[in-house]
Amino acid sequence: MKLKTIGAALLVWLAWAAPPALAVDWSELTPAQREMLAPYRASWAALPEQRQARLAAGAERWVSMSVDERRAMRERYAEWQRLSAEQRTELTRRFEQFRALPPDAQRALRQRLERFKSLSPAQQRNLRERFRNASPEDRARALDRMRQRSRPGSVAPSSTNRDRSR
Repeated sequence: MKLKTIGAALLVWLAWAAPPALAVDWSELTPAQREMLAPYRASWAALPEQRQARLAAGAERWVSMSVDERRAMRERYAEWQRLSAEQRTELTRRFEQFRALPPDAQRALRQRLERFKSLSPAQQRNLRERFRNASPEDRARALDRMRQRSRPGSVAPSSTNRDRSR
């Protein structure tokens, strides 16, 4: 699985996983959550509130998932574990950058990702190759165009024939 695909999956998962930082009493957990979080029972009260909330929310999500969703999550987590520390740090940095964007810009990026995912595998490879083979200046221009299009209220600049021929 490619790093960007993992990043997108992680991004979606982390965005979904951001619970409020409120203390959760062990007795407030559902039986299914308590069963899942049993290894934490003895130390639950000593855990920081944010950690309790994250664990409780994660357990709740887990028990609400279908068998296929759980399998997919296990696979994504295993892939995350196989990443180097540098790759995880880079993905976390990108995620934080994404979270810092205004909601309109986040929505625009999600839409662009969906458009990319709707392309055939050959078209996706072609776009990746074109970007990898572009000069640093051309890459910078392409990224600037994408950023410009992501800004709320901005009008996307029209492509030139030169851009379309690449």
